[in-house]
Amino acid sequence: MTKIITIAIPKGGVGKTTTAVNLAASFAALEKRVLLIDTDPFGACSMSLGFTPEKTKGGLYEVFNFMHSMAQVIHRTELPFLDFVPTNITSPQAEERMMRIAENRTLLKNILRTIAPHYDYVVIDTPPFLRGLTTNALTCADSVLIPIKSGHFSLEGIDKLLKYFDWIREAANKTLQIEGILQTMYEPHTKVAEITDRELLIRFRKYLIKTTIPKNTHLAEASFYGKPAVLFNAASKGTLAYLELARELIDRHTAALPQTSITTQVQSA
Repeated sequence: MTKIITIAIPKGGVGKTTTAVNLAASFAALEKRVLLIDTDPFGACSMSLGFTPEKTKGGLYEVFNFMHSMAQVIHRTELPFLDFVPTNITSPQAEERMMRIAENRTLLKNILRTIAPHYDYVVIDTPPFLRGLTTNALTCADSVLIPIKSGHFSLEGIDKLLKYFDWIREAANKTLQIEGILQTMYEPHTKVAEITDRELLIRFRKYLIKTTIPKNTHLAEASFYGKPAVLFNAASKGTLAYLELARELIDRHTAALPQTSITTQVQSA
């Protein structure tokens, strides 16, 4: 059964793209079939995976404009179980047109109907704002994963997203769940981390992901080489943390499956 996870928070610099790329790559390293979709006009996922313009055969822009089907813009990556769809927005005019089209909040949901069943996980990266493309990503998702960096602004971003989450559930996706809040670029034993930890436990305890992603230079370096961290340095603390995150989520999703589904899978194996 396909699980669609959208990575979102209306705050830049908290590790959304790093999380989207490395969570998707970690799922793939654990031999789950994964489709990573970039809805951010900046296109950072493409850079993180080494897809320069000359290597890109189209993306979400062409799909939203009915120039290509979704199947035509799926790119194979260096990881056998990981496929990728870029945004492929190459000009301010294209970005403006994409934003107008994305006001149809069910567009991505309808496009994914025939593609998603081919994967175990669909991971969607989003821009640092909530309207348009992020709304599309939340409307089609099963759950939203919220990455934050220790600090006051990230806590405010959670509050803003949760209010928007309630609206999305009421207006467009009543089954949307909160996958959890993930601490990224985490530096323990600092004052800001201690304050953030305390506030998270008081206000959002039930949503906290057990795994934390440490501040790690290899995660940033990997994007310069156009590789997910698992292919750049498989032994780094950042890589191991994202693998642990993937295992935590897989275990949670497996535990949530109906008993009949688990029995059927065992019998099929």
